[in-house]
Amino acid sequence: MKERIIQVHRILEPNGSFFLHLDSREVHYAKVMVDTVFGRNCFMNEIIWAWDYGAKSKTKWSVKHNNILWYVKDPNNYIFNYDQIDRIPYLAPGMVTKEKAARGKLLTSCWFNTIVPTNSKEKTGYPTQKPLKIIERIVKVHSNPGDTLLDFFAGSGTFGVAATKNGRNCILVDNNPQAIEVMEKRFTDMGFSYTSN
Repeated sequence: MKERIIQVHRILEPNGSFFLHLDSREVHYAKVMVDTVFGRNCFMNEIIWAWDYGAKSKTKWSVKHNNILWYVKDPNNYIFNYDQIDRIPYLAPGMVTKEKAARGKLLTSCWFNTIVPTNSKEKTGYPTQKPLKIIERIVKVHSNPGDTLLDFFAGSGTFGVAATKNGRNCILVDNNPQAIEVMEKRFTDMGFSYTSN
C-alpha cells in the first residue's frame, strides 16, 4: 500500500486531496504510514462512517463504523466546497429555531449512513462496496467539475459512478478480475462510456 500512496502523492495536483478508507483494525497503522509520505501537517480530518445494519456481537461492542482519513498535498491550498456539504436533521430540533430545524445542520466528521442494502438497485454483489452517497459527498466537496479523480483500489467502481454523475473524470485501478468485471457491468448498465486496459 505504501508504494501506491507514494505514487498518489507524486501525481496529486497541488490543491488535491487523498482519502484512505479503512476499518478500525488497520486505520491506526495506516495513518502513521501515510503521515510519513504526506507529512502530519497534511492530515486534515478523520471521518467516521457509522451504520446500523448487520450482525451484533454478544462478547464486545459491535463494530459498525469505518474510518476515512483525509490528507491534502498542501494544507494552505486545497479544494473544500463548503456549499456542497449535506444538511442533515438536528438530533434535538427543539433546541434550535424552527428556521434552523427546517434547514437542517451541516454534516460534521461523523457520517451516519446505512450500508448498501441487499435489495437495493445500487447493490453490485461486490463484498466491499461502499454506498454511493458516502462517496458522492467526498467527490462534491473535495473536487470541481471537470477534475480528474483517481481510485487505486476501485472495487465495485462506486468512486467512478460518483465522479461521472457529478461531472468529473475518473481513473479506476484494481488488480482483482472480479472487480473489473463488476465495474464493466455496472458502467455498461448505467450507460457510462469507459475504456478498459
